[in-house]
Amino acid sequence: MNQYYDPNSVQKQAVNEHDVIMRGRKLLDITGVKQVESFDNEEFLLETVMGFLAIRGQNLQMKNLDVDKGIVSIKGKIYDLVYLDEPQGEKAKGFFSKLFR
Repeated sequence: MNQYYDPNSVQKQAVNEHDVIMRGRKLLDITGVKQVESFDNEEFLLETVMGFLAIRGQNLQMKNLDVDKGIVSIKGKIYDLVYLDEPQGEKAKGFFSKLFR
């Protein structure tokens, strides 16, 4: 019985479910992504079904993006993952635009 992560299981996730699976601080598979707000080689900002998720690291690259299924895979050295629980709407967008310039 294999209790480890099965990469094929990410493909089977429903769009409204949200999981973050990290392997060795080098690869992230994230489900339940509504949209990618911004990204560069040091940080990603994703809107998920459970709120905004900021991922910070070094040499970050988007390995896979499936908008229809809400799946994003990111590779690079992961430093931190933070959920940003700010109010919805323009105030939140203003906060995010200042944070991720």
